[in-house]
Amino acid sequence: MNMKYKAVIFDLDGTLLDTLQDLADAVNGILGRSGFPEHGLESYRYFVGDGVEDLARRALPEKHRDEATVAGFVTAIMEEYRQRWPNHSGPFEGIPELLDALAARRIKMAILTNKPDDSTRVMVSRLLPRWQFHIILGATPALPKKPDPQGALQIADYLKLPSQAFLYVGDSDIDMKTAGAAGMYAVGVLWGLRTADELVKNGAKVLIRKPLELLELL
Repeated sequence: MNMKYKAVIFDLDGTLLDTLQDLADAVNGILGRSGFPEHGLESYRYFVGDGVEDLARRALPEKHRDEATVAGFVTAIMEEYRQRWPNHSGPFEGIPELLDALAARRIKMAILTNKPDDSTRVMVSRLLPRWQFHIILGATPALPKKPDPQGALQIADYLKLPSQAFLYVGDSDIDMKTAGAAGMYAVGVLWGLRTADELVKNGAKVLIRKPLELLELL
């Protein structure tokens, strides 16, 4: 067995958890109440990933993207999402088995996401309660968002491992760029929100179709 990789950093939405329906429902709920047009589920695949401010900006009509409207919309999204996220969200098929297998191999696991830190922790504790993640980093004012590698490097520092010891697993261009900037091995997942083409163009070293395929890299 290749002992080169000793840890895995996972993205959250679109990688570990299928959260798209609840995110879309939350944003569409606010758009509808504000008299703005709603968006189909497919659009949200590209609206999410860069944090809640960018989600708000992309969902709003172009003429209503001034800072004050965006700021108010961000607050409304977070409030609405807090009510709705338990409705449909859960781990993707095969994720529980993958996490079990990694835990059995004593591979250290961490989560790095652009989702706000407080809601990230609540969701992980509720939807992935059986597994130990050594460190969970969501978006805070103190931490630059992905694709800035600072969060990934902070995780490496915390786990006292070199970047080369990490598999970095995600479903978007942002994740692949983050992995590359941090010097980690970029694994693109095809069950998430974006295409194989986007992942490869942005630095994916390998693509996997099912969670348990990650074990082949170990």
